Amino acid sequence: MADYSNQLRGSMPELDRTARPSEFIVPELCNATAISLLVLIGELLVLVLLFAGGPINWARFALMSLFVQWVALASAGLLCWSRTLLARFGLVTGAVLAFLSILLITLVVGIIADRVLVGSLDRGIDFSSIVGQLVISGIISALALRYFYVQQQLREQEQSELQSRIQALQSRIRPHFLFNSMNIIASLIATDPDTAETVVEDLAELFRASLNDAGNQVQLKEELDLCERYVRIESLRLGDRLNLIWDVEETSNIVQIPLLTLQPLLENAIYHGIQPLPQGGTISVRLWYENEEVKVEITNPLPPEGARSRSQGNQMALNNIRSRLNALYGARAELTTETRDGLYVTSLTYPFAMQVDEVDTP
Repeated sequence: MADYSNQLRGSMPELDRTARPSEFIVPELCNATAISLLVLIGELLVLVLLFAGGPINWARFALMSLFVQWVALASAGLLCWSRTLLARFGLVTGAVLAFLSILLITLVVGIIADRVLVGSLDRGIDFSSIVGQLVISGIISALALRYFYVQQQLREQEQSELQSRIQALQSRIRPHFLFNSMNIIASLIATDPDTAETVVEDLAELFRASLNDAGNQVQLKEELDLCERYVRIESLRLGDRLNLIWDVEETSNIVQIPLLTLQPLLENAIYHGIQPLPQGGTISVRLWYENEEVKVEITNPLPPEGARSRSQGNQMALNNIRSRLNALYGARAELTTETRDGLYVTSLTYPFAMQVDEVDTP
């Protein structure tokens, strides 16, 4: 038990009690969405400048577009390249360096454009025009950096809230299962210490899983192993009343599943389908692959009419799992229930969640 306590402490993340200084996070500009947005903002700026004064013609529009897009895309490329370096600085220093980098690119592109338009390297530089370009570039850059920074902060906040929500849903374990397991262990210690030790190990693995990282994707084999450990504990309590039929297609090491997805469904089937029946019953677990999806179907007997109202409590667990699946897969995952031929059928479908490298289990 002492070893298990140490394992639990090792599996829980340590709290960082030291306040982290404000860091400058360079906006993620190296993706298609960000680049498309930069191009769109650049063209809108060109239209504003085009109608602000001077002749309106296609030649002027093309030259202004070429200048603005060169500045925008070159700045995005430089910020992407220096993202790791700028992240080492504080918030103010990093922001100033990023801002000055954009102004430097504007200056270089402005001088090159001035030389190209003049057609000679000997004529003086039109500093008034370049200063105007720097002022406009500075204003737009400050607004753009602020926009991307706020967007990234919102995304990180959403991810943090999502992780917290998944952790809250994942960590809900029915107290009755813990009490029953402890009673089983207590009753076996004197008569069958080896079985009692096995129960402790199985219970330890189940609780270790409940303390794992929120939203963690594990090998499907690992989730099925947790189900088997849970069934072993419940079999000691229910005896011959509990029968299981496993029809599981061979699972690959790269097929993943959100941790603690199947085990709660199996727990529901036992608690609401088998336990209310004096004679017990049979639970069938079928798992197969179809159209790049993992499909699971769990069937259990319907409880007696008098126990139907109490069986509605399983909706809480089902809703929790639906929330987790929705957070991870969106509309691509589905969890449904139905009554079919006198049986309660729970069906789960989710897309392949694969990882090339072998998943390290805690």
